[in-house]
Amino acid sequence: MPGFLAGLWALLGGRGGPSPPQDDPIERARAGDPAAREQVLRQYTPLVLRVGAQVTGRYLQAGRDEEVSVGLMALDEAIDRYTPGRGTSFLTFAEVVIRRRLIDHLRRARRRPEVPLSSLAPPGEEESSLPGVDERAAVLQHRADEEAAERREEIERLSRRLLEFGIRFEDLVRESPRHEDARQRAIACARLLAEDPDLREHLLLRKELPLRQLAGRAPVSRKTLERQRRYIVAVAIILLEEYDYLRSYIRPALVPAGSDPDGRGS
Repeated sequence: MPGFLAGLWALLGGRGGPSPPQDDPIERARAGDPAAREQVLRQYTPLVLRVGAQVTGRYLQAGRDEEVSVGLMALDEAIDRYTPGRGTSFLTFAEVVIRRRLIDHLRRARRRPEVPLSSLAPPGEEESSLPGVDERAAVLQHRADEEAAERREEIERLSRRLLEFGIRFEDLVRESPRHEDARQRAIACARLLAEDPDLREHLLLRKELPLRQLAGRAPVSRKTLERQRRYIVAVAIILLEEYDYLRSYIRPALVPAGSDPDGRGS
């Protein structure tokens, strides 16, 4: 499978749409499984630390900073309040709840003397209350996990969007250019399609490739445009809409739309 589409296909589980997780600890936690709840709290502790650092402007440590406890309680609240299937991931929902609760906490704290949580801990227990958690490493790992989750969300959103154009991922993979030079020319066609107001309007309103108008200006033959239609439309949609992660996969291959006029064909 060529280029970035192979990665998209793998993330989608080789299907034309998103595949739901088989064993979701969040769902089990919401159903009353205490072990699953503990698992979710540990898994998302780096999110609490990151959001807490953003809100307070300083690095937080579990067991030392009261804001971490507030964030963990907010995370626990988010588990109970989260409703799947509304177009928002648990990660996004939890971040909003944690941020709001921390802001509320800081506003209240301004009206009373600050008493650090660590001052209430017995001697020798000021360190992290989460044994085995290297918080800095956990935050870095969580950022990587968070980016992976956001990429998957973006891919699933693109999959749904392309269905409006009658394009399924399995068709997209099967019909994508197999060679790098052909791929670059197809991407150049997509960029031309995205940048030209008339071509763009035709694409978005009629949900089809403006084949006749594009054929006279593209660096490939009409036959190639027809063969690569789905790929060109998909790349144009990525360039036009909010698909930042996916756009980063194709940006290195972008070439001037009018380049390589002799490369017509494949």
